[in-house]
Amino acid sequence: MNYLSVEEITKTFGDRTIFEDLTFGIDQGQKVAIVAKNGAGKTTMLRCLLDLETIDSGRIVFRKDIRVAFMEQTENLEGSNTILEEIFSHDLPELNAVKEYNAAMEAEDESAIEATFEAITELNAWDLEVRVTQILSVLKLEDTKQLIRQLSGGQKKRVALAKVLISEPDFLILDEPTNHLDLDMIEWLEEYLMKSSATILMVTHDRYFLEVVSDEILELDNNTIYKYKGNFSYYLEKKAEREEQLASTIGKAKNQFKKELDWMRRQPKARGTKQKARIEAFHVTKKVAKQRIDTDELEIPVKMERLGTKILELHKIGKSFGDKKIIENFSYTFKRQERLGIVGKNGSGKSTFLNMLMNIVEVDKGKVVLGETVVFGYYDQEMIKTNDDKKVIEVIRDIAEYIPLEKGRQMSAAQLLEKFLFPRNMHFNYVRKLSGGEKRRLKLLTVLMANPNFLILDEPTNDLDIFALSVLEDYLRSFQGCLIVVSHDRYFMDKMVDHLFVFNGDGDIKDLTGNYTAYRKNKIDLERAGKKAMALSNASSTVEKVVASVTTKHEEKKKLSYKEKQEFDDIEKELESLEEEKAKLSEKLMDTSLTGEELNQAGQRLTNVIELLDEKTNRWLELSEFS
Repeated sequence: MNYLSVEEITKTFGDRTIFEDLTFGIDQGQKVAIVAKNGAGKTTMLRCLLDLETIDSGRIVFRKDIRVAFMEQTENLEGSNTILEEIFSHDLPELNAVKEYNAAMEAEDESAIEATFEAITELNAWDLEVRVTQILSVLKLEDTKQLIRQLSGGQKKRVALAKVLISEPDFLILDEPTNHLDLDMIEWLEEYLMKSSATILMVTHDRYFLEVVSDEILELDNNTIYKYKGNFSYYLEKKAEREEQLASTIGKAKNQFKKELDWMRRQPKARGTKQKARIEAFHVTKKVAKQRIDTDELEIPVKMERLGTKILELHKIGKSFGDKKIIENFSYTFKRQERLGIVGKNGSGKSTFLNMLMNIVEVDKGKVVLGETVVFGYYDQEMIKTNDDKKVIEVIRDIAEYIPLEKGRQMSAAQLLEKFLFPRNMHFNYVRKLSGGEKRRLKLLTVLMANPNFLILDEPTNDLDIFALSVLEDYLRSFQGCLIVVSHDRYFMDKMVDHLFVFNGDGDIKDLTGNYTAYRKNKIDLERAGKKAMALSNASSTVEKVVASVTTKHEEKKKLSYKEKQEFDDIEKELESLEEEKAKLSEKLMDTSLTGEELNQAGQRLTNVIELLDEKTNRWLELSEFS
């Protein structure tokens, strides 16, 4: 069933074409992602779909009577509302009933409680109350009486996400939903969206998120759209095939163009019908031959000061804000070519730790010793601070007209911009006209221009498109200095770091060898071991109770009958088989490739198997007394 039909839409800003004659459709239950370079028009397209921006031509049709919710990249919230008021600001019967019930409970109005109780029951909305509590808890929004205007940017983003999820729409449109979420929240959101029956259209640069959630990728490139029926891995494979075919086509066209150009120059002015056709074909060939394939290669061989023996040492440092401990008695010595990742929940002190290294925030105790040869490059979460009326090239020239490279070479500001994916036609654009991702990329360039030998990157992946991320990763892999990264992009962390500082809260920091995937696997293994130990403890207690009951109940019985002996032997075999099935089902429930229906079936079967095990175990214990 078709939920959205987009037919030949075009959008321009002045003389700039954002997209042209785009056509695609989205069916019920699909989970579609849009990928494109920063500034290519992803957010503009989403706003056009919802009639928040006008299109120049074409047609956009949503299926009638479906509920559509949109989470914008910039929050559109009412500052005077509390979190709870904002969450319930949707004009939906179920939400209104729950809101009125909560108000009646707070006012202890028994007649209103009774009336709203009946309304919720009629609307079958009791599970909504549970879902609201769960979502707010996961997104760390438990203090629902806080005013929106008092929240940080990250908290507002989480409120906007909670608001659209709680409305439980038929069609969910998300613009960068993982921004400002910590890693646990992102993994929860992945699972939530995978299980959701809603149709989803999203823009995200989180590559693991794309891999797990999406079943179709739409790539917006060169003002048009390409469709890939699969997840992110499938998209990368098919995109490479498409570009390989295009390169082959361009190569053949160039060879043909040379031959036809020679013919065009030699032929007489009077032309017949056949010649006209050949001339038209020449112009088509010329157009194909002049196409370019952007390889998005980032090579900046900037000159880097050599690091000395002493780099950066932390000696029993500590930091607190009131009763909240950030770091407690922490020591570490940084080595050459350090590649460190930092993970932890929002508010656990990651950014504070970086500011302590940079001497922006003072330590309460201990000391930070910095080597004489260290040149920091610090990229923080703030947007670039520069005059919006400056041109892009002026921002770079204010730092230097020429940048020194290795082996005595140098590069102009314009050349450097091109290397960093700012083509010539963007050099004289005003900063105010850049997209969020382009501003981030420009800021990152200004940091790298200082020729640092110790890079500290705090959320460098926010608002960068997957193409810019790929070339940034290429650059950082060849970077010979020290690197510290704080990021919620798991894919980026896996490729960039070889050990992690894990901020567990209350001043506790653990140093773990390996990348993010290794850390996550270790964490899951520990959680499983804890649950298994608890289950064994509970099982042991249950067995003791059953044995005591059996002994009391059957103390006068001396031995088994023939039928009971047969039953006893059969039960032993059944218990072994059931235990094997239980282990396989438990493993199956951890398989992220299964559909929601398959997971549900496995869960129901596991419940039945556990019940059978309890029943058979009790009977086996009863019979074993007399065997």
